[in-house]
Amino acid sequence: MPVLVASDLDRTLIYSAAALALTMPDARAPRLLCVEVHESRPLSFMTETSAQLLTELGDAALFMPTTTRTRKQYLRINLPGPPPKYAICANGGHLLVDGVSDPDWHAVVTARLADECAPLAEVQAHLAAFADPLWLRKQRIAEDLFAYLVVERELLPEEWVKELAVWAENRGWTVSLQGRKIYAVPKPLTKSAAVREVARRTGAELTLGAGDSLLDADLLLAADRGWRPGHGELAEAAWTAPQITALPERGVLAGERILREFLKGTRER
Repeated sequence: MPVLVASDLDRTLIYSAAALALTMPDARAPRLLCVEVHESRPLSFMTETSAQLLTELGDAALFMPTTTRTRKQYLRINLPGPPPKYAICANGGHLLVDGVSDPDWHAVVTARLADECAPLAEVQAHLAAFADPLWLRKQRIAEDLFAYLVVERELLPEEWVKELAVWAENRGWTVSLQGRKIYAVPKPLTKSAAVREVARRTGAELTLGAGDSLLDADLLLAADRGWRPGHGELAEAAWTAPQITALPERGVLAGERILREFLKGTRER
């Protein structure tokens, strides 16, 4: 029976230049590997040590990227190691099998959204009406499943996000602030549901997980063991659970530590 490793990507295993948190002297900074290029520019990185650890993990366990990214955004990433058999995109809205979305899974998800929460169009209209052009840079719809805003974080009023969260809660949606993005996501759209489906299909006897944002909380709770880095929404909220380990590392070195923990957990089973 395989070990299933379900991990968030951005700010968990891979990091933008702004999120690296290289606080050590320059001469002691780790060597970095670029794992994503967008519009001909390097966008996301991991340490070279992380790349080696991820390659080892891909040989020892069933590694499954588990991300809120759209399929197009996910497929830009070039992770080291064996190509993942499964990947979860759009926060659970798409379950990729060998890079192709499983239509049956997507149909199940969209039916749940129609039954259990306010429609995307209502949320989209609210965001368009109340987001301030002073700090709003982009408004996007992801896979016709959820919405997000790209903002100037230093200009964004904290109270605006809190008010949006209350409004969304009453309509069956949740709000997450991650870096320069504000996500509005239907509550039934979860990474954990897709993780459980892959565990069922593969007969995994152990599920390990990692993530940094509020959208990863359900993923971590679905895992037998999980880790969160010392940065991100979960760390800021001091969120924890019995099977979750809060790591002190922040930035790209947290990604390295998480991969070490994944390998250790896989080999100890």
